[in-house]
Amino acid sequence: MDKLDKLNYINGEWVGKDEQKFEIINPANGEVIGTMPEGTEDDVNKAIDAAHKALPAWRDLTAEERAGYLETVYDLMMENEDELATIMTLENGKPMKESRAEVHYAASFFKWFAGEARRIYGKTIPGKAKNHRIQVVHQPVGVVAAITPWNFPAAMITRKMGPALAAGCTFLVKPPKETPLTSIKLIEYCEQAGIPKGVVNHIVSPDEVFSNTIKDSTKVRKLTFTGSTEVGTLLMKQSAEHIKNVSFELGGQAPLIVMDDADLEKAVQGAMDSKFRNAGQTCIASNRYYVQSGIHDQFVDRITDEVKKLKVGNGLEEGIDIGPLINKEGYEKVEKHVDDAVDKGAKVVVGGKGGERDGGYYYEPTILTDVTDDMICMNQETFGPLIPIRKIESDEEGVRLANDTRYGLAGYFFTESVTRGTKIYEAMDYGIIGWNHGAPSAAQAPFGGMKESGIGREGGHEGIEEYLETKYISLGL
Repeated sequence: MDKLDKLNYINGEWVGKDEQKFEIINPANGEVIGTMPEGTEDDVNKAIDAAHKALPAWRDLTAEERAGYLETVYDLMMENEDELATIMTLENGKPMKESRAEVHYAASFFKWFAGEARRIYGKTIPGKAKNHRIQVVHQPVGVVAAITPWNFPAAMITRKMGPALAAGCTFLVKPPKETPLTSIKLIEYCEQAGIPKGVVNHIVSPDEVFSNTIKDSTKVRKLTFTGSTEVGTLLMKQSAEHIKNVSFELGGQAPLIVMDDADLEKAVQGAMDSKFRNAGQTCIASNRYYVQSGIHDQFVDRITDEVKKLKVGNGLEEGIDIGPLINKEGYEKVEKHVDDAVDKGAKVVVGGKGGERDGGYYYEPTILTDVTDDMICMNQETFGPLIPIRKIESDEEGVRLANDTRYGLAGYFFTESVTRGTKIYEAMDYGIIGWNHGAPSAAQAPFGGMKESGIGREGGHEGIEEYLETKYISLGL
């Protein structure tokens, strides 16, 4: 593929200056695959003004009209699946089979929220007197600003853009410098679908330029962000200045518990599904494994067999299961977690090695046993292909250890007992629970965390509610 030289998209125009360009790197080999101009404070303000100006006309369209635009973008994504998947693999590194799966997942949010646009219902409530009526209606919150991460460069945008546009909001997005080509392609599909000028805008600017400009704007009424808890905390403080509506999907430290009555094949498959997508660089990847002693050795043997089958390499090649880490810093974090665990007595069952190869940074899928609670990997999100396994003796111990974190995004457990499982999920402090299932994400389900893993939900009916204001009309006759 030729080098892709792209621009930002503001008020229906592709804009940018050559002297401000940065390079986009393929993490598999370190090659430059494209360039983009860095957005400025002036660019962000122009995007805000464009979205604000476009808001009344977009808001006043019928739900059916807005849904039609979303369905057209969905069709364009599916028609161009290979093109979009290839771009995603080039700039993110994930294997092509995962990029294709993400195209389908990302597109599903446009399809789902096209339907939800038609279901923004109000209600009538009995009044307090014969000549009194009460009505409740829902209206768009206004201009929405979104900040998205690199690990799912399409889906993390569409599950924000889909409900925002469906609700009648206008939208500006700042993707990361690692993966702007995927997001630009989404904007191109929006343009091809005929979405009016100013309704969607795209700016790749330095983080602080975007966030500070958004912070100071009274025209932006909502900020939605996916990323670290530390950055989310800062953005929430900034948003307080003008009392912006916020929804944040933040850090995770997902536990996976295997009880001694679990179906071993389900548990192993669920663990593989929840761990190795995008080389473990996912916010809901299982990060801490607690396996009851009665099934521990069998589980370790079986999952070791599966991990040994995984093939590491450039995601564009056939048969690849694990691509590169996003950059050197991501690789060094995984290496640090493994080295710390081994230094403290953990045993490497498989993997445990990595390094630079052909200009990219790769780490072998790794399983550790004899893990203890003081190891870094049991207390921090690794964001890499590491499975650290700790033996437990009881349900209570598993739940206690699972909850012993400030995070509460996703958690997993495996048991064939409905009674046992019901008690476990009721006790786990997580917004998303996988019970005998390792891949819970779906457009029709509410995705989000508890505690310091975020606020608000994306997906499901709850997802569009995040972009609506509730208005109460007290009518005297």
